[in-house]
Formats: sequence, C-alpha cells, structure tokens
Amino acid sequence: MATPGIQNGGVSMMAVGPVDQNGHSTAALQRSSPIRIFLFFHKAIRAELDGLQRAAMALATNRSGGDIKQLIDKCHFIRSIYKHHCNAEDEVIFPALDIRVKNVARTYSLEHEGESMLFDHLFTLLDNDTANEESYRRELASCTGALQTSICQHMSKEEEQVFPLLNEKFSFEEQASLVWQFLCSIPVNMMAEFLPWLSSSISPVERQDMRQCLNKIIPQEKLLQQVMFTWMDGIKISSKRKRSEEDPRQNTCSDTPIENTHCICESSKTSESDILSLKSLYHPVDDIYHWHKAIKMELNYIAEAARDIKLTGEFSDLSAFNRRLQFIAEVCIFHSIAEDKVIFPALDAELSFVQEHTEEESEFDKFRCLIEDIESAGANSPAEFYSRLCSQADHIMETIKKHCHNEETQVLPLARMYFTAERQRELLYQSLCVMPLRLIECVLPWLIRSLNEEEARCFLYNMNMAAPASDTALVTLFSGWACKGHRRSDCLSSSETGCPARTLTETQKNFVKSCGYCGNSSIFNESTTFGLASKCEKTVKQENKISLLESSGCSISSTESQKTSLNNRTCCVPGLGVDSSSLGMGSLATAKSLRSLSFSPTAPPLNSSLFNWETETNSSESGFTTRPIDNIFRFHKAIRKDLEFLDVESGKLSDCDENFLRQFSGRFRLLWGLYRAHSNAEDDIVFPALESKETLHNVSHSYTLDHKQEEELFENISSALIEFSQLHENLNANNLTGDLSEKLSCSSECVGNLRKYNELATKIQGMCKSIKVTLDHHVIREEVELWPLFDRHFSVEEQDKLVGRIIGRTGAEVLQSMLPWVTSALTQDEQNRMIDTWKHATKNTMFSEWLDEWWEGNAAGSSQVPTSENISKEYEMHESMNLSDYNFKPGWKDIFRMNQNELEAEIRKVSRDPTLDPRRKAYLIQNLMTSRWLASQQKNSQTKSGEAQDSEDFLCCSPSFRDPEKKVFGCEHYKRNCKLRAACCGKLFTCRFCHDEVSDHSMERKATSEMMCMKCLTIQPVGPICTTTSCNGFLMAKYYCSSCKFFDDEREVYHCPSCNLCRVGKGLGIDFFHCMTCNCCLGMRLLDHKCTEKGLETNCPICCDFLFTSSATVRALPCGHYIHSACFQAYACTHYVCPICSKSMGDMSVYFGMLDALMASEILPEEYRNLHQYILCNDCNRKGTAPFHWMYHKCGFCGSYSTRVIKVEQDPNSST
Repeated sequence: MATPGIQNGGVSMMAVGPVDQNGHSTAALQRSSPIRIFLFFHKAIRAELDGLQRAAMALATNRSGGDIKQLIDKCHFIRSIYKHHCNAEDEVIFPALDIRVKNVARTYSLEHEGESMLFDHLFTLLDNDTANEESYRRELASCTGALQTSICQHMSKEEEQVFPLLNEKFSFEEQASLVWQFLCSIPVNMMAEFLPWLSSSISPVERQDMRQCLNKIIPQEKLLQQVMFTWMDGIKISSKRKRSEEDPRQNTCSDTPIENTHCICESSKTSESDILSLKSLYHPVDDIYHWHKAIKMELNYIAEAARDIKLTGEFSDLSAFNRRLQFIAEVCIFHSIAEDKVIFPALDAELSFVQEHTEEESEFDKFRCLIEDIESAGANSPAEFYSRLCSQADHIMETIKKHCHNEETQVLPLARMYFTAERQRELLYQSLCVMPLRLIECVLPWLIRSLNEEEARCFLYNMNMAAPASDTALVTLFSGWACKGHRRSDCLSSSETGCPARTLTETQKNFVKSCGYCGNSSIFNESTTFGLASKCEKTVKQENKISLLESSGCSISSTESQKTSLNNRTCCVPGLGVDSSSLGMGSLATAKSLRSLSFSPTAPPLNSSLFNWETETNSSESGFTTRPIDNIFRFHKAIRKDLEFLDVESGKLSDCDENFLRQFSGRFRLLWGLYRAHSNAEDDIVFPALESKETLHNVSHSYTLDHKQEEELFENISSALIEFSQLHENLNANNLTGDLSEKLSCSSECVGNLRKYNELATKIQGMCKSIKVTLDHHVIREEVELWPLFDRHFSVEEQDKLVGRIIGRTGAEVLQSMLPWVTSALTQDEQNRMIDTWKHATKNTMFSEWLDEWWEGNAAGSSQVPTSENISKEYEMHESMNLSDYNFKPGWKDIFRMNQNELEAEIRKVSRDPTLDPRRKAYLIQNLMTSRWLASQQKNSQTKSGEAQDSEDFLCCSPSFRDPEKKVFGCEHYKRNCKLRAACCGKLFTCRFCHDEVSDHSMERKATSEMMCMKCLTIQPVGPICTTTSCNGFLMAKYYCSSCKFFDDEREVYHCPSCNLCRVGKGLGIDFFHCMTCNCCLGMRLLDHKCTEKGLETNCPICCDFLFTSSATVRALPCGHYIHSACFQAYACTHYVCPICSKSMGDMSVYFGMLDALMASEILPEEYRNLHQYILCNDCNRKGTAPFHWMYHKCGFCGSYSTRVIKVEQDPNSST
C-alpha cells in the first residue's frame, strides 16, 4: 500500500506500513509524532458514530435498545464534539498546511460545511413530531448512516493525505506547536468534555501514549500541564472552592516570601465583607456592565480611528487596525454566544436576541470586507472608501449600543430577581468558559484595563468564587492573565483567592505526584522548551508582554498609562505562547460555528436534497459564455436526478414486488456504470490536466480518494441488493413478504427470515441515503472548487481537447446509454449546447455521422434549433456542414428520373461545395457518376420473372460453413451464424467481402435491414438473436454492432463512435483510444505520440490500400505517418526511412556508426577531396554542409545519414 506524500510541490508516493483495525495507517506517523493525537480522536469519533448508528437501527427495526431520547442525546454530543474539532482544524491546521502545501486544505473545509448541513438535516428530523411512524424511523436511520459514512470517509482521507503531509512538511516542534494551538482554539467548556471523553474512548495503552504525546505538546509550564491533565483525567469536584467565610485566614498569603521574592498580594487583605460593603446593592451579574463598557470603549476607539482616516486620507497601519477590529468582533460574537448558550437557557424565559446577534456578525463582516477593499486598492483608494469606512464604524457602534441597552433592561433585571449571588457568579464563569484559552488570554487583561481597581477586584473575586474546586489551576491561570492588564504594579488577586504564583507553587507537588512524573524529569526542566510558551519568571519584561498581547490578537490601548501598566509585573503565570499571526485567522471560525450551535438552524425539508447549492451555481453560470468543459459538469445534474430516485424509492423496498425490485436494481446498476465512466474520465484526463498546471498541484488528489471510496459504497450496495433479491425470492416462494406483525403465526425460521428481510431493506435504504449524500457532496465541491479553475487556467481550445480526449476513451455502448440518461435531466437548450460542443470537439472525425445514425431526432433538433448567442461561429459553421452533408440524399428513383444535364449539374454542385469533407465529397461524386448504371441494374433486377427470382433466392438460402467438417457456420472471413441480405441487390451473403468478391458493386453494410438465420433458414429483421420460436434465442454471434450490422463470433471487437467503424480490440479506454487530431484508434501505449491531422485517412504508401477502413494491422511510424504492419516488415528489409517524409523509422545509431566507419576507411580521389555539398537533413530539418560523397552525407547537427543534397560547391580553401 502507498500513501501520497509531497515532494517539491508535487504528489509522490511514500511507502507506509500496515493499517490497524480502523483502516488507517499506523506507520504513516511516527509513534512520537504529536499528530497522533488526531488519530486517537478519529478512533473515538468512529466509535461514537457506530454507537449512534446502532441505536438508530434498533429504533428503526423495533429491536431492544431503540430509545429516541438516548438517540437525541448522542446526536447532540457528537455534533458538539465533532463541530469544535472541525473548527479548530479550519482555524489552525489547514491554514498552516496551506502555507507549506497549496491546494489541499480547501476541499476539507468544504467537507466540513457539508457535514454541518448533514447535522442540520438530522436535527430537523429529530424535531419532527412523527416519531412513531415507521417511515420516520427508517429515514432517521438512513440519515445517521449517511452521517456516519460521510464523516468516516472524511477522516480516512485526512489520515491518507493530510496527516502524512503534516508529518513530512513540519518538524517535531512545529507539529507540537500546531496541536497546542489546536487545543487552545477549542472553547474551555468543551475542553473539559473533550479530553475526558477522548481518554475514555481509547485503550489503556493508547491512553498512556496520548498522555506522553500531550506531555510533549503542552508547554513545559507546570500550571498549563496541570490544567490540561486535570481535564484529561476527568476530575470533577462538585463542591465549590472553600469560601473565605468558612475560614477567612485559610487562603491569605503567608508572610514567608516565595523563593525570596516579594509579591504585592501579601499586603492585600480584603475580605468578602469588605468587597460587599463597597456597594450595598451590588449583584455579581452586574459584571456584564463591565463587558459592555469595555466593548463600547473599543468600538469608540475604532470609530475615532475611522474618522481620522477620513479626515487625513492616510492609512499607514492597516493590518493593526484590522487585527483590532477582528479582536472586538470575536469578543462581541462570543459574548452573544454566552447569552444564547448560558444566560437565556438559565432564565427559561422567552428571550431571544438571535436577530441582533446575526445583524452584528453581518456588520462586522461588511467592515472587514471594506478594509480588505481598501487594502487591495492601496494608495489609489477613493475617498468614497473612507466615507463608507467611517459610516460603517458608526453603524456598528449604534448597533452594539442598542444591543447592550436591550440586554441591560431586559436580561439583567430578571437575573437579579431570580438568581442568587452564587448562581449569578456561576453563570458569569460559565459565560467566560465559552471562549477558547487563546482568546481568554487576550480578553482578561483587555477587560481589566477598562476597570478601576475596585471593579477589577470584584470581578476577580466573583470569578474565583464561582470556579469549582477542579478548576483551581484554571482559575489561577485566569487570575494571572487578568492581573497583566492592571494599571498599577500590584497584584489584583485578593487574599481570598491568593496569589497565582503562590497557588502555582503549592499545587506543583500534588500535580507531579498525581501525574506520576518525577520531579527531576525533563518535563519540568526549564532548559527543555519548544518555544511554545514563556517561562514563569519572577520579572517579566515590557517588550515580552507587548509581544504576547500583540501576538494574541489583542487590542492595545493608546493611552500611556495603560502601556506602562505592563512594567514590573510580579504576578508570574505562564502565557500560552500561541501566535495567531501564524494561523492565518483568529477565533472567528470557532465563534461562527458556536453561533450555529446556539440556536436551531434552518435546515432543508425532509424530502429535499441535503445540498441545495445547484441553484446558486446555475445562476452564477448563466451570465457567462458556455465553456466546453461545462458539459462535463452537466453530468452532475443527471447524477443528482438518479440519486434522488434511489433515495426515495429505496424506502419502498420493504414491501415491493419483483418488478419493482428489478427496476430498482437496473436503475442502480445504470447509475453505477455511468458514474464509474465519469469518474474514470476525471481520474485519467481531467485531474491530470489540472495537476499539469504548476499552480494547481495537489488540487485533485482528494477527489481521486473520493472516487475510490464511492466505488466501495457502490460495491457494498450491489452486494446487499443481490442478497436482498435472493431473500425476496425465498420469501415469495413461501408467500411471506409483508408486515412482520401479520406473520407471527409462521414458524420461527420464517419469522427470522422476514425480520432479516426488513432489516436488510432498512440497511439498503440507509446505504442509498449514504451514497446520495456522498455523491451530492462530492459533485458540489467539484463545482465550487474545481469548476472555476478551468475558466482561469484553460483556454477554450484546451477545454475542447479535454472533451475530445474524454469522448475518445468512451465506448459507443457507454455513450449510447449515457446520452439519453444525461439529456433527460437537461433542458432543450442545454441538450443542444452539449451536443454542439461534443460535435465541435470531434469535428475531424465521424462522430457526428455516428451520432445522427442512432440519435436522429435529438441530433436533428440540435442542428435545426438556433443556438444561443454565446455559441461561437465555428460551431455554426460545423452545423451548416453537417446540414449540407446529410440533406443531400437523393433516392434511386430521383436519380433515374434525372437527365444527363441535371446529373452533371448535381455533380458540379457537390464538387464546388466547400463545406463537405473531402472524403464524403469523393464518395458522393462517385455514386452520382455511377448512379444511372446502378439504378438501371436495380430496375432490371426487379423486373425478372418470379420463377427465376425464386430459384436465385433458393440458391442463396442455404447455410455456409467456416469449418464444414465441424459444421461451424460462417465464411472464410468471419465466424457467424447468419447471412446478410444486401440492400443493393437483395441477395444473401455471409459478409460484405463475400458480396464484393462476386459482385460488380460494393455492399453498403449499414443499409442492411434483413438477415437469415443459418440454423432455421428464416429471413428476419437484422438483430443479435434469432427471433423464431424454434431457435429459442439462438445467438447470431458473440458480438453484434447495430450500427455497422456486424457480427463476429471469434474475436474481441468494439465500435469506435469517432471512426464509426468496428475495430478489433477490447474497447476504448481499455486497450485503445481515439485521437481526435489523427482521427484514428491507437493503442493506449501511444498516448504520447506525434499527431498528424487525419493521418489515417490516406492510402498505405506501400500497397496503396485505404488505411482508415483497412482490416489489416496498421503501424505508426515515429514521424507520424502510418503503414500496414505487413508492408512495414517487407519494406524495412531494404529501407530505414519513411517512404513519405524520409525520416528515420527507428533508432539508427548502430547503422549510422557502421556508416561512420565505412566513411573513415574510404579514400576519395584527390579531385573530390576538397568538395563540399550543401545538404538538408530529413530528421532534424536543418541545413548544413558535408564532405563530398556519392552516397552518404552525414548531418553535422544530429549525426543522421538521412539527408538530401541541395548543392555541390568547391571548397574555397582549395588550391584548384
């Protein structure tokens, strides 16, 4: 097995080891690689999805264990866990990967969006009030199965493509940094659930492995280690931290200095009663006012900065302004999320600020887009931009003020009224924990800077009192971060909470002991660091603090007092060391995802497609000129139509008859075959063309992996349908199909079979839902990501060649099934454009002729109906050529009535027609010139006496044998079981060669309409089998072509639609392909060949037979000319150059070496030694000189002797 890796920007193959029971590679990542933590998560989420699917199937099949409430709880948990995992990937992993390896990450982000829509659809079902209906339960099981399939396929692709790239392109330290940033991007309240769940979902050995992995990922700071491992171990202490009122002296700082350093906390002796006495009517929930105040201050600063820009027209530091805007946007969005997820559910009131929250997010998005427009315009930004910038800033300010006012007047009074002070603190603490660690590190100092000392101490007191005992390390970390934003140099932590530095020191010993680590181990060695976090120093320098705040995306106040507050910090807690500038984005992705989890999203209706992006795609497409490649993507429309059929009709399998099952299976196999052809065309032609562009390396690899997974899904459905069909036959034999409850009186074996039948029907319904969702998602991502690339990177001519190559590798049988299938899903205008594009891409071939022969109605409509104005003139010229060609079809009676002058006039008319193909023109002129004789012969044959005619027919109605001894039907040319009745003379012949050997005219085989079965001697319409009852479906041959009326019972034959002939071989795309330029079928090994336009439409230069229709093997020469293989063998015995262009027919280095030796040994007469000859080399087409010789003249450039003499001239240096 091999896993794709990346080398020099391209895809290479990297050998990996075996896979584990979950199917992912265990050797693709080093055992110590930090990326392994993602494999642990994938294993855990697979187990959760498997449990979800089992619960849904139990509910659908009425088995024990089916509980709708339990199912809803599982869905909520999986959605929450997986959603945050996806958001952290979008925020951290994919932007970092995109810097090193382009064109990989976007498709996985698009898959995250599709999976989010699947969750939305599932929750719409769960909210439905038809839970007791069987169809509802089956639909629910189908949706959970589709969700499981989609997510498992996504994770498998990540394990095969993304994780090896991370392991290859990033060093160990960089991988550890990425994983740490990943963990810090998950909200705190989710981390408290995420790590314990992950730890409990894996084996003890894997758990120990994950602990060691985390030990290398988490910065070597004891407080951070304690926070993370406390979460991982799932320590939950229900009691709150001990209150100061229980023992006011318990948490006061000791007079003993910590490591001989003085902390200002020791002089702070504020009790709870002192704090409450500061404000007699104080409520903890009033801390929300502080948030509002800080947000308004920040927005006011942004509005003032925008006004300054408008006045001065100078935007010197756009990136800093944008970071500040992004920071306040994150704060506002997370503040709104806290309301939706914490405050409002606790109040249990009919309060909803969903509209206000959505409006705020939209306004911030508009603001950022405006800044990006200004940034892209640079110094040329018009004054209108600056006016809009100022107006947008003021509008956001007003929107936020309105929101804050509504919250203060509607929410806070209810919270004060119904909640105790303790409950209010809990809600505030839970609201803070909605944010991820990396944002909290920025937000707390930013918030504290906007408060006075009294307000800051109250805020920290409430936070510390609300935190549970298990969050001791976490709240210590929060308190230390908050202290960094204080204006003064003293620590804000009150005596009730203690100094963070002291708390850290006191908890280290227990932490080390609980984790089982040695105090002298390298994890606590300060010299061992990955550069992910700063050390817990006694004094922190100002520049380090500023760097921390800026790197975290924080907004730094412009006032000098706030800047100097960063000096001389004595509260020493570690930072996370997360640099948002390296991520490519902030926490905004997490915030927006949380928004989707905070209220019920609008999901599509149950009977609609899960992905309704087709309308948007079509609307965006309608305004542009149709491109040739668009017709490849039009297959998606037909695919969606059949997927919808399978999804809907699979729900009827539990109670269906044999005809319905046969129809359903046939429709499924048609879709499977055509989608396989479509996928192969993409893998073999379209995707390599994309990868050939330097800027598009790796863009298609994910879609190739999709095709492999989808093929497996089709195979699984096929196996299930076969088993279901067999079970259906057995139950029909016992008359047991129907409702299980009505058959309880049957034997236990019958009831078991019926139960298995119903379970298998439910399983197939779920598999059909899975394939629908998977393919829906796949084609939509192709349209969103790949489709626009063709317009930007491929010209119309290049797209035409791609379409031609696809048709050149698609067999006639596939096209005959595919075209009606595709066109049934298209409008008439789309059909016309698609057919016109196909004809234009195959204009050098006989494809139009083949198409019109079997699809006359649609093809004629395409030619006669005016195309849109976007169709090019070349298309119109091509259509007029086809129209002229096929409208000129005079019958024998018309020609017989013509006089000589009229006949000559028609011949001259055809000869002057420039639109006719030369080969077609020659055919028409020849038939017109001989038409009077042919017509008279036909008339004479029809006037013969009935007796003579009967006698002739009798002589022809006897069978012929290829092997008379073994009684094998056929002739010397072909083995077949029928004779053909020639349309020209009405006689029966085994093949057209037999006819032409004894007749004075050629047989038009495609005009054949009747045949005679040589077994029953019955003349009947031509077809693959004998229609008489006595023959009982006797095959005329193994191969039959309805277009050529050709039968062959010995060889493998295929019909090429572009040659419009049957040729020997396995088929197009298997061992042959049709080159649209050369207009001939070539072996697959000649994919890279030198094209010669219509190279096969000529005579063999040796025997002069027409190569295009010749049944003999043809050989391609290196120069691009063609010759019969037999003729080549005879010719090459005496010649080594092409008989047409005189280029060498192979590698002649050995022969040319022999000539060099011969020339060196020859001594020319003295009068010829100084002569030179000007020559033209046939191989390199360059002119040069060569010493005089009667036979051999060597090219001085390429060394070839395949040259011709142009001029003989005496050497000017000679004395004669």
